[in-house]
Amino acid sequence: MIDTIQETYRSSFEHQPEAPAWLAELRRQGFARFTELGFPTTKLENWRYTSTAALAKVAFQPAPVSAPDTKAIVDANRLEGVDLQLVFVNGRFDAAASTTAGLPEGVVVVSLGEALGSHEALVREHLGRYVDAEQQAFAALNTAYLGEGVFVHVPEGVQLSAPIHLLFVAAPGADPVMMHPRVLVVADKGSRLQLIEQYVGTAGASLTNTVAEFAVGEEAEVVHYRLQREGAEAFHIGTLAASQAAGSRLRSFSLSLGAALARHDLGTNLGGKDAWGELNGLYLVKGTQHADFHTTIEHTVPHCASRELFKGVLDGKGHGVFNGRIVVPRDAQKSDSGMTNQNLLLSRDAEIDTKPELEIYADDVKCSHGATVGQLDEESIFYLRARGLSLQEARSLLTLGFALELFEQIDIPAVRSLLDREVLAWLPGGGKE
Repeated sequence: MIDTIQETYRSSFEHQPEAPAWLAELRRQGFARFTELGFPTTKLENWRYTSTAALAKVAFQPAPVSAPDTKAIVDANRLEGVDLQLVFVNGRFDAAASTTAGLPEGVVVVSLGEALGSHEALVREHLGRYVDAEQQAFAALNTAYLGEGVFVHVPEGVQLSAPIHLLFVAAPGADPVMMHPRVLVVADKGSRLQLIEQYVGTAGASLTNTVAEFAVGEEAEVVHYRLQREGAEAFHIGTLAASQAAGSRLRSFSLSLGAALARHDLGTNLGGKDAWGELNGLYLVKGTQHADFHTTIEHTVPHCASRELFKGVLDGKGHGVFNGRIVVPRDAQKSDSGMTNQNLLLSRDAEIDTKPELEIYADDVKCSHGATVGQLDEESIFYLRARGLSLQEARSLLTLGFALELFEQIDIPAVRSLLDREVLAWLPGGGKE
């Protein structure tokens, strides 16, 4: 496996653009660690239900410098009423398609490449600090190719009223391409921002291996949406690593809809008193798709609270995985945490593996977890059919109702509209007879 990794990736790794010495060293460490770890296998507990064998067989290469014409797909995926947008095509920043005008004074929203020149000290202080590239092979691989991505800095007390939209387009063409975008967000004390990560793609094989690191300062609030809607031949690996200070709030919602294989590792560390962390998500899987969510919330100090609600809808021969982990060490007394995973199977061949976990070492806590797997209720279907709905309409309506609970707290109208449309379109028959 190590020889295969070296043969596939070493050449492209060694021919990356020059970087500052500290970044070049970070890259070197990332590649060395990825070479040691190799692609995860099902022998590892965290990858027990997700095989990367198909991904490891594809000789992904960085996309050519000349970008394909993606104006149509970029225009189609703009969010109505969201003007602040950074666009990346095959991992490279598209300045012509991006708009960052009208930012409040002191707020920085730029490509990571630009930030390495204009805000190098701040980037260096935070980059690579929150994600565990020592244990996570794909985070190490992302670190090996550091250079493209986004840097967001919101200064103390600034509360952005407009959301930031990051649009990543995979357009592989005839040859399989890989991209390793990095998103670094630094929200200073008392600041607030809304961030939308959206991943879309055209036909063809691609690997999107993305890492987002959030430093959420005291009393700061970050509202985060992660929408994965890539092509049917795509592989998508996404990692979120957040660090939360006292009184901070992080609310993150993830949608997994596209890609042949999608793996999401989401985690936050509640490192300051009265911090609140919330991780929610929805995965819609059909055909032979595979979607895997692994979440970790660490209550490292007392008096913190967290919530998780993940739902899955699986059809055809789709396979879903949910592994939620909440850790409460001995000193984190008065922790309050709840985690729920609910799954709806629409076919006999669909499969779900769910494993909620609590690691509690403190004795004065309020923690709960639960998981359910079921099918559509026949009595409810009969009730709706008795009132004039067809079988397909009844099934679609009940499935939509199952998913809608997650959308109640989405406060960006364009995101809510997108999710409503996507869920309806995903349903058998497009939500119609």
